[in-house]
Amino acid sequence: MQTAPKIVLIKTSSLGDVLHNLPVVTDICKHIPDARIDWVVEESFAALPALHPKVLHVIPVAIRRWRKSWWAARSEIQGFRQELRERRYDFALDTQGLLKSALITHFAHTKRCGYDWNSAREPLASLFYDHTYSVHKDQHAVERNRQLAAAALGYTALGAPDYGIRTPEIALPWLPHSSYVVLLHATSRDDKLWDEQNWIALGKHLHQTGLNAVLPWGSAQEKTRSERLCAAIPDAVCTPRLNLNEAAALLGKARAVVGVDTGLSHLAAALAVPTVGIYTATDPGLTGLYAGARAVNLGGKSTPPSLDAVIVKLTELGIYA
Repeated sequence: MQTAPKIVLIKTSSLGDVLHNLPVVTDICKHIPDARIDWVVEESFAALPALHPKVLHVIPVAIRRWRKSWWAARSEIQGFRQELRERRYDFALDTQGLLKSALITHFAHTKRCGYDWNSAREPLASLFYDHTYSVHKDQHAVERNRQLAAAALGYTALGAPDYGIRTPEIALPWLPHSSYVVLLHATSRDDKLWDEQNWIALGKHLHQTGLNAVLPWGSAQEKTRSERLCAAIPDAVCTPRLNLNEAAALLGKARAVVGVDTGLSHLAAALAVPTVGIYTATDPGLTGLYAGARAVNLGGKSTPPSLDAVIVKLTELGIYA
């Protein structure tokens, strides 16, 4: 491989999927120290790859917005295609394996790499790559990403994943001065929610141990729930609306995080914060928290964890010390 190869990673969404791709950057830089890495990502998640110091340039894409009117967005799309071509990459690596990400990869005039027909989430995506690789589907998404990158770039990915990001230094003047635990109660599907009475009981338990509960939100409905829960939990804090960098700062400074199946739970785990993931409608085996002993998954499909189980795990994580 030539000196200082230029590599563009294609992983556009969602928040959890983008987080699962961060260890690829660390792996590449470990095995190819001179590599220059850019990343194509949905504009709403652009702040996330930028947290990794080895990502030199983030290229926002706006498929979610463009699909509302491809004709109105044609000039912006052309500008995006031109930028990919002009940067003259040596490798374009699509770890998403969807038709939309494969098409983006095809825009780059370089060696295009991705999953083969049997490995891609959408098999037709494999037709857009110059080189395809077999990666077993029955393993965590983090490891699938790492193995694909290793196969394409000629190294072996070993050891625990290193997400490579650090907590941003952003002032949050509304935060309590005492130690706090973030409760991530909001998620994209109602069947992924945990019972509100459990959140209230957990918040009261934390307060009794000297820890404040902090509850973020992302939509009007979630804000209403945060306010409702905070009214029932002594000294709990309902946050203002947060951007992604502010959310990372909040999570990174927490004593611990307890969250349902949502991207912010993965962000907390990636920041090495003790994190308990609550699963009620999905199996965490393939896409659950994956960041070593400080990240714990509880529950599963149709088997929500009990309040006691969550408290036991927080105790085992040492957050009350």
